[in-house]
Amino acid sequence: MNVTIALAGNPNSGKTTMFNKLTGSSQRVGNWPGVTVDKKVGKIKGTDGADLVDLPGVYSLSPYSPEEIVSRNFLVDERPDAILNIVDATNLERNLFLTLQLIDTGIPTVIALNMIDAVEKLGDTIDVKKLSGALGCPVVAVSALKGTGIDEMVSEVLKAAQSKKACEPIRFKDDIESLITSAEKRLNGKVPDASLRFHAVKLIENDEVVNEKFADVRKDMESEIEKVEEAHDDDMDSIIADARYNNISDITSKVVKKAKRDPRGTISDRIDRIVTHRILGIPIFLCVMALLFFGIIGYGDITGIGTYCTDWLNEYIGVLMEDIALWCEENGVDEILASLLVDGIIGGVGAVIGFLPQMLILFLGLCILEDIGYMSRIAFVMDRIFRYFGLSGKSFIPVLVGTGCGVPGILASRTIESERDRRITAMTVTFIPCGAKLPVIAMIAGAIFGGDGMVALFSYILGAVCVLISGIILKKWKRFAGDPAPFIMELPPYHIPNWMNVIKGTLDRGWAFVKNAGTIILLSCVILWALMSFDTSFNWIGANGTSDSILQTIGEAISVIFVPLGWGDEWQLTVGTFTGLIAKENIIGTFGVLFGFEEIGEEGEEIWMMLSLILTKAEALSFLAFNLICAPCFAAIGAMHRELGTWKSTAIAIGYQCVLAYAVSMILYAFLSLFWGYEVDTVIVVVAVILLAILVYLLCAKDPFKVIDNAIKRD
Repeated sequence: MNVTIALAGNPNSGKTTMFNKLTGSSQRVGNWPGVTVDKKVGKIKGTDGADLVDLPGVYSLSPYSPEEIVSRNFLVDERPDAILNIVDATNLERNLFLTLQLIDTGIPTVIALNMIDAVEKLGDTIDVKKLSGALGCPVVAVSALKGTGIDEMVSEVLKAAQSKKACEPIRFKDDIESLITSAEKRLNGKVPDASLRFHAVKLIENDEVVNEKFADVRKDMESEIEKVEEAHDDDMDSIIADARYNNISDITSKVVKKAKRDPRGTISDRIDRIVTHRILGIPIFLCVMALLFFGIIGYGDITGIGTYCTDWLNEYIGVLMEDIALWCEENGVDEILASLLVDGIIGGVGAVIGFLPQMLILFLGLCILEDIGYMSRIAFVMDRIFRYFGLSGKSFIPVLVGTGCGVPGILASRTIESERDRRITAMTVTFIPCGAKLPVIAMIAGAIFGGDGMVALFSYILGAVCVLISGIILKKWKRFAGDPAPFIMELPPYHIPNWMNVIKGTLDRGWAFVKNAGTIILLSCVILWALMSFDTSFNWIGANGTSDSILQTIGEAISVIFVPLGWGDEWQLTVGTFTGLIAKENIIGTFGVLFGFEEIGEEGEEIWMMLSLILTKAEALSFLAFNLICAPCFAAIGAMHRELGTWKSTAIAIGYQCVLAYAVSMILYAFLSLFWGYEVDTVIVVVAVILLAILVYLLCAKDPFKVIDNAIKRD
């Protein structure tokens, strides 16, 4: 039985959990044509070829966001055999707004009343039979989390797909229905009969896509629509929305019986009064993240669990390298081949893999916070802050995603309706440290600051500050000017984390890191080894004999650029910065090759010892800041290009990132050197003061880009 079933529902309705429950491991993930929104398809277990297509979570079928466009186009154009509508039973009224629109499409629909266990826990009851009669389609009470009601639900949706029988649409009041009937007559023959009502309703509620397609029909109906608008004293889209909610209210009043509520609210309400407090919300968030970082990296003399695991793994890698080197020597393996294996491959990649335990523990912590519902609260809290800087709280969602990897973080900016906000977010998401930058942070913390977790906190605060000041600065440029997009986000109730989801999310992020280490980083480490092992005449000098190597020659030529930042005298740091464009964690792999990682001691990485000899605290933070803020890895640059649309816009974004990184790094180097009593060139201090003044001017001036805008206008 080859049928296609669309899985539709609001965000946080349990749709993803249901999709995983129904399809198991038989999932295919890609992108919908023309957009970066994930497309997930899987076979329903226990059926003979029934495909389940997971549509993006949406609140309506009005085409404003990329997710709504994808869901609507699939339903209207592809016409699946049936729709499985996942409805959050604890928020029935809000979820049914989408349900009524799905029924209008004329596609057979089955309602999965999810989280019914949560409803029962509250003491509420929902008459499923009455609800089914009121909606005119099958309704099944289920719990995706506990797996109850799943078999009955699958049976109903397969039956609906075979019967091809659509649900009877919910009617509005006479004057609105009369208008819909008039639109249906005019659209008859121009759209499929099954979706005639859907197109008619969208036409009269001033849907942009339908109006553009049937502009002549809309023009003919203007006078009729205006009469109804005058009678209701409102716009047609609001009239239709009110009519839907009136129907929903009427239905729910008959089928839902709510138990008496605690006047203090639910447990989630009581927690939210604290964690989303206008004043306490942000300090609480910073404390939560600080505890997470200190627990992983450590604080002062206290070793974090992540650092402990990393030390153990690096020690094992060091022993492995020594054993392999000894084996090569005993078996007469060619010196160059042995060096490639030990110094190039294991030394480079091993330096990166050594930080995997810290990253896995961080990913685990973030996944837990996300799964219990805390992260969505942070987006809500941050909206108040972001708006002061010209951005929407929705910009914080890509930032959260970007803490795992900058690529999906950039792509997540597609959820922002405002194109200007979306472009600014895509340009600034990578300022927040992603998983690939964590090894660099841990390296600086361990080598220069004794493993102090404050370095990690500093890195995230620096990234957040750069995002916020960029919001102010870029919003003053006419191409980015405009009000921030409105923030609408559902706050799901707190719940115990689903450990399968948490573990899967942690392993997926960890595997992406390992995959990079086994492909891009491996290749770059081999190239670095070759450049380091041969001189400019291509004579073999050995992987640790860097004097007069090709790599040293290139690094010394470029390093002069970074002298004002305090670390340009060390060509290895320059080479590491440029190889970081391949992948940020590649900086560690580069140092692993350049500094001979196989000589690791029991108390810490040899890389850390080398860095502690060549960097002061001010120079270390300058190096760290530059590599956190400057252009991201090539993969993230590619994602940025997809979002910004042209290479010209991408080049401008990269240029902005690098200029900001250079300015911030020089300011940090100059002022921190003075603060800690290090010697620093007076010229560098003067330039740093000028750069700080320029930055303040850009933040405070009303129209700092007037000259640039006029020049672009003339062009």
